[in-house]
Amino acid sequence: MERLPNPSWLRTFEAAARHLNFTSAARELGLTQTAVSLHIRSLEAELGAKLFTRAARRIELTELGQSYALTVRRALSDIALSTNSLFGPATRQTLTIRAAISTATYWIAAELPEFGRLYPDIPVRLVSHIWNDSAAPADVDVEIRLGYGDWPGVSAEKLCDETIVPVCPARRPTPDLTRMQSGPLVHILGYEDNWARYFEAHGLSHDENAIRHSVDTTVAALQLVMAGAGFATVLTRFARNAIAQGAPLKIAGPPIPFAQSHYLIRPEGAGALTGSARLFEAWLRDRLASDAAQ
Repeated sequence: MERLPNPSWLRTFEAAARHLNFTSAARELGLTQTAVSLHIRSLEAELGAKLFTRAARRIELTELGQSYALTVRRALSDIALSTNSLFGPATRQTLTIRAAISTATYWIAAELPEFGRLYPDIPVRLVSHIWNDSAAPADVDVEIRLGYGDWPGVSAEKLCDETIVPVCPARRPTPDLTRMQSGPLVHILGYEDNWARYFEAHGLSHDENAIRHSVDTTVAALQLVMAGAGFATVLTRFARNAIAQGAPLKIAGPPIPFAQSHYLIRPEGAGALTGSARLFEAWLRDRLASDAAQ
C-alpha cells in the first residue's frame, strides 16, 4: 500500500484545521488537548512538514496545511458517504443526563444550547429528581449530584465548588442584611442552616421566627421570591443563571462558601461510558474550567 499516515492523526488534523483550536478539536473527538497536540506533532513528523503555525493564543494553517486539510476533509467525507450508502447511517443514541430539579433547571438546561451547537448530532434527554437518594434509572448516561461526595455505591468526581447568595425581587430596593434579618425568609428543605450560616458569616444573628415559608426545591424558593413572599439563599450559580434567563430577581449580598459541591456520579461496577457521555463530561469540565479562569 502507498504511504498513508495514521488515520487517527488524520481525523485529529481535520478537526483541528476546521476549528483552528486544539481545545475545540479535543472536545469534538473526546480527547484531551494534550492528545490532540501529540497527534498533530506526530503527523507533522511523519510528513516532515509543519501543518500549523502556533502563536500565543491561536493557531493557523500553513500553506501546506491548508492544501492538505482540503484533501483530508474530502477523503474522510468520501469514506463517511460510502459507509452510509453501503451500511446505512449510524443509529443516533440519545444522551440521558440526570440531575436534581434545581440543577437541571438553573444550570444544565442553560448550558445545553452550547453543547448542542458543538454536537448537533447528539440528541439529549434531561431528566430530574428532587432527592439525591432516589435511584438512577439504568439508562442514565451522565448523573450530576449536589452534596458531599460520600454516597454509598458510587464513585464521585468533584466538578466545582459552590457559593450561596441571598436573592430578592428585582422590582424592590435591595435590602441590607439587617433588613433581611427580620424576614420574611424562605427556607429550602435540606439546607435549613443556609440563612444561619449566611448571617453568621457577616456577624449577625439568625431569628427562626423570620421564617415564613419552607419549600423542597430552589425552583419553588425562587418563585416565592419573585412573587414578593420573602428572601431566599440559593447557589450563586443558580441565581446568576435564573437572572440571565430573565427571572425578575437580583442578588442582595456577597457570596459565601457553600459546604456542598457538584459531582459527576458513576455507579460502582457500571460499564464503560458511551462516546456521547465522554464528550459531554469533557465539555462540562472545560466549561467549568473556563468559568473558574474568568
